[in-house]
Amino acid sequence: MPSTIYDVTTWTIPGSPSTTAYTDIGAIVNSIIADIKTNQPAQASKPGAVIYIPPGDYSLKTRIVIDVSYLQLKGSGHGFTSSSIRYNSGDTSGWHEIWPGGSRIRVENSDGNAEAILISRSGLPRLSSIELLDFCLDGVSFTPNQNSYLNGKIGIRSTTATDSLRIRGLGIIYLERGIVITDADALHIQGNFICENGSCIELVSSGQASMVNDNMIGAGYVGFSIFAENHFGLIVSGNNIFPRGKSSVHLKNSTNNTISANRLHAFYPGMIQCEGACHNNLIGSNHFLRVPESFPAMTGFNNGLDDLFGLVQLNGSGNTVVGNHFSFDVPAANITPSGATPTMVLVKSGSNNYVATNHTAANVAVHTVVLDGSTVSTKVLDCGTTAEFQALSGATYGFRATP
Repeated sequence: MPSTIYDVTTWTIPGSPSTTAYTDIGAIVNSIIADIKTNQPAQASKPGAVIYIPPGDYSLKTRIVIDVSYLQLKGSGHGFTSSSIRYNSGDTSGWHEIWPGGSRIRVENSDGNAEAILISRSGLPRLSSIELLDFCLDGVSFTPNQNSYLNGKIGIRSTTATDSLRIRGLGIIYLERGIVITDADALHIQGNFICENGSCIELVSSGQASMVNDNMIGAGYVGFSIFAENHFGLIVSGNNIFPRGKSSVHLKNSTNNTISANRLHAFYPGMIQCEGACHNNLIGSNHFLRVPESFPAMTGFNNGLDDLFGLVQLNGSGNTVVGNHFSFDVPAANITPSGATPTMVLVKSGSNNYVATNHTAANVAVHTVVLDGSTVSTKVLDCGTTAEFQALSGATYGFRATP
C-alpha cells in the first residue's frame, strides 16, 4: 500500500503544479483526500491516513471537504495570539509578532463557501474517527468593524452524523462561528483555544455521550460559548470560559448531562441556560463570576437579558444544582431593571429540581434562589438566608436556610 502519511508542503496536485499549501491549502488537502480514496478503494483495508501541516502560514481559499473516516489532519502548534488586542491597540510596529503562528491556516474562502473545513458524507456508516489536531484556523478579520464578530466564516462544520470525532489542541480565532457539529456521537472537544469568535462551540440537531473539556473559550456578545441541542450524556468540564458570549453554557431540550468544575466569567446574566425541556441535568462545582463589561468599545452591547433572569436558569424537571460558587460584583447603577435584586438561580419551570449547598459572595443584596409560581416540589437547601430566597405565589417547595 502507498504511504498513508502526507505532508501538505510536499504534495503536488496532478495537473496543477503551481498550487501549493501556501497558496491554497484547501485545494492541497482535498487532492490528498482524493488520493487516499484512490489507494484505499475496498470496503476492507481502509486504515485511513495522516495529513501533516508543518508550522507555517497557509492560505485557505478552497473549502476542505472531509468525507472519509480514519483521517487525522495534524499540525504542530495551535498558534493562538489575541487579534482583538492587536486590532484595538493602534501602533504595533514595536511588537515582536502580530499574527497567530504555529501551523496557521488563514481562512480566506474565496470559493464562496463559509466553512474552512466541512465534514460530510451521505449513506452508511456515518463518518468515524476523524481527528483535527494542533493547528490554527484564523478568520483574520471582522472587516470593517473588528469588534463586530461578523464575517460569515465558519471554522469546522459537520452536516452529517459522526462517531468519535476528535478536535484537540486547535487555535480557533476571528471566525463568526468556530465549531458547528451536527448529530454527534462520542464527540471529544479537548484542550483547544477557541476565542474571539462570534460563537465558539455549537452542537446542533442532536448528540450523545460527548465531551467538551479543558478548553479556553471566549465568544462574542452575538453568540454562544457552548451550545448543545437535544443532547444526552454530554459532559462539559474543566473549561475556562471568558466573557463576552451571550451565555457560557446553553442547553436546549437536553437531558442527563453534566456541567462541572468549570470557571465561568461573564458580563451578562444567563450564564447557564436550560431552555425548553431540560431534565435530569447536573450542574455542580462550578465557579461563576459576574462583573460588568470592562472594555470601553463594548459597553454598549449586551445579551438582552436583565438581572432577574438568573445567572443560572432552569427549565425542566429533576435537575440538580449543587456545590457551586457564585461571585457577583456589579455596581448597583449597572443592575437592570434599575433597583432590582439580582437572581443567582432561577427555577423557571418544572418539578423536583434540587438546589443545594451553593455559596454566593455579592457586593449587593441578591436573591440566591428564586422559584417561579409554576414550579412544583423544588428542594432548596443551604443556599442562603430566608431573605435571600424567594418563592412566587403558587410554587411548592422545601426550604432550609443557611445556618
